[in-house]
Amino acid sequence: MGMTSSRMASPQHEHPQPQSNRQLILAAQIAFLPTGILTTLLGPMLPILIARWALNDTQAGSLFLVQFLASLAGVQISGILLARVGFRPAFLSGLLLMAVGVATLYLGSPGLGMVSVAVYGLGLGFIIPTDNLMIAEITPGSRAAAVSLLNFYWGVGAVLCSALVAWAQRHQLIPFFLGAVSVFLVLLAASVRNLPFPDAVKSADSPVAWRKICKNPVIWLFAAVFFLYPGAETAVGGWIGSYVARMGPRGAAMGPMMPAFFWSALMLGRAAAGLILKHVPERRVLQVGFGTGAAGIGLMLFSSSLAGVIAAALITGLSFATLYPITVARFSHRFGVTARSIGSVMFSLASVGPAMLPWIVGVISKATGNLRAGLVVPLVATVILLLIHIQDW
Repeated sequence: MGMTSSRMASPQHEHPQPQSNRQLILAAQIAFLPTGILTTLLGPMLPILIARWALNDTQAGSLFLVQFLASLAGVQISGILLARVGFRPAFLSGLLLMAVGVATLYLGSPGLGMVSVAVYGLGLGFIIPTDNLMIAEITPGSRAAAVSLLNFYWGVGAVLCSALVAWAQRHQLIPFFLGAVSVFLVLLAASVRNLPFPDAVKSADSPVAWRKICKNPVIWLFAAVFFLYPGAETAVGGWIGSYVARMGPRGAAMGPMMPAFFWSALMLGRAAAGLILKHVPERRVLQVGFGTGAAGIGLMLFSSSLAGVIAAALITGLSFATLYPITVARFSHRFGVTARSIGSVMFSLASVGPAMLPWIVGVISKATGNLRAGLVVPLVATVILLLIHIQDW
C-alpha cells in the first residue's frame, strides 16, 4: 500500500509506557461492557417496545435506523477528534452520551424514545471506533488477539443485556435497569478521565492522499466488509428475539432471552480467539467463519423448532466471533496511525450497515407478512462476505 510502515507513528507516539498500557487496556475493556449492552439493547427490548408503543415492524426497524445513523454522526465527529486532539475527548464524550440516552429511553412516548436511541447511538459512534483503534495502536505486537479480547468484553455486555432485560421485564424493573446502566457509565467516565490516553500524532508527512487511496481496490474491499458484516450481525442479533417470539407460546416466553444465545456464542468465540489465531491463519479463520455463519443463518431460516433456532444462533455466533476484530486489526496494520483518519470512513460504514440491514429486514417482513423472508437479508450479506474473502487481499 505504500503507507503501512512509512506512515506509522514513532514508538513514543505508537504506545505509552507499559503501566499506562495496562491502565488504558483495562479502561477500554470495562467501557466495552456497557457498550455491548447498548449496542444490542434493541434486540431484547424490541418485543417490549413493540407492545408498549404499538409499533409495526417497519416502525420497529426504524429504531435500528435511528440508532445507527446517530452512531454514524458520532463516528464522523470522533474521527476528527482522534486526528486533532487524541483519544480522551471522544472516549469520555461517548460514555456520557450513552448515559443520557439510556436513562431516558423508557420515560415517555415513541418520539422521546427515538430521541433517546439517537443520543446513545451518538455515544456509541464515539466509543466504538475510539476503543478499537486505541487498543490496536497500543498493542502492535498482537493486534488481532487484543482487539478480539476487547470485543469479548463487548460480548459479555451483549449477553448481560439479554439476561438483564429478561429479568427486569419479569420483575417490572425496566426503568431501574436502564437507570443503573446510566449511573455506571457516569461513574466510569469520572474514574478514567485522568488516564494517559494517546494524544494526537503530529506528523510531518503530507495529508492523507484520499484520491490515491480510493483507487486501490483493497480500500473498497475493506469498505464492503465494514458495511456488510456489522449489518448482518446486528440484523441477526436484533431480530432473532422477535423471530422466536412469533413461534407460539413457548417462543413468546423465550423471545427476550434469544439474543443471549447468539451473543453468548460470540463472546465465547472471542475469548478463544487468542488461541485460535496462534495456530490458524487469519485469512482461513475469515473464510471458515463466513462460511459457517451463512450455514447457521440458513439453519435458522429453515428450522421450524425452537431447538433448531437456538442451535442456529449458537452456530452463527461462534462463526461470527473473530471476524470483526480480525478486520479491525488488519485495517490498523495496513494503515498504521493513518487509520485514525481513514477509520472515520470505515467505522461510518460500520454504522450505516447496522442502520440499513435491520431496517430492510423490517420493511421486507411487513411487506410480505413474514419475518423469515426479511431475515434472508443477513444471509445474503454473509454469503457476499464469504465470496469477498475467497482470495487473499
